[in-house]
Amino acid sequence: MVPVKLLILGAQNTGKTALCVRFITKRFIGEYDHKKEVTYRCSRVVDQEAVDLEILDIACKESSAASLESSIRWADGFLLLYSITQRLSFLEVPRLKELIDQTKQSLVVPTVLVANKDDLEIGREVTTEEGQRLAKDLRCSFRELSVAEAVLGVEAAVFQLIRLVLDQQRPLPDRRSYMLTVRHALTRKLTRSKTMQW
Repeated sequence: MVPVKLLILGAQNTGKTALCVRFITKRFIGEYDHKKEVTYRCSRVVDQEAVDLEILDIACKESSAASLESSIRWADGFLLLYSITQRLSFLEVPRLKELIDQTKQSLVVPTVLVANKDDLEIGREVTTEEGQRLAKDLRCSFRELSVAEAVLGVEAAVFQLIRLVLDQQRPLPDRRSYMLTVRHALTRKLTRSKTMQW
C-alpha cells in the first residue's frame, strides 16, 4: 500500500470536516465540533493502486503558525476549501496557498481548490469563473461541489488530489537507462533498414 497524507485547509464553516466525513463514510452530517484536530484514516484503490490514506482536518482558527507549518510539512497534498456563500473564505485561499508554497519550497505542490456549497445558489457570493481563475493563478486544480448533496463530487475531488500526489511520488525514469533504450531501438531500426533490399 502506498501511504498518502492529505491536509484540508480553509476558513471556518466552509465544510472541511463535513467533506472528510462524507468521503470516509459517504454520510453527510451538518454540525461538528470545530475546536478539534482530527486525522481520518482509510484505504482506497485508485487506478488499481492500493492507497493507505490519512486526511488531517485542523481547526485553522485554533492552530498556531508553527503548528500549521508542521501540518503542511507533514502533508503530501492539499485540499483548499472555500464556501461559495462566504467571500471572506475565498479571499483566505491565496494566503493559505502562499503559506503552503513557502513551507514546502517546491515548484509543484499537489493542490485542489474546492468550492463548496454549490447547492446554495441563492446565497452565492463567489462565481464559478472566479474560482477557476484563482485556481489557475495558484497553479492548482479546481472543483465546485456540494458536500451536502452528493458524495460523487467529494470523491472526485479527493481522488483527483490522490492522483496528483501519486504522480509526484513516482520516480522519473532513469535518464541514462532511457537514453540507452532509445539508442538500442534506433540501432535496431537502422540495422534493419540497411539489410533491406531496395
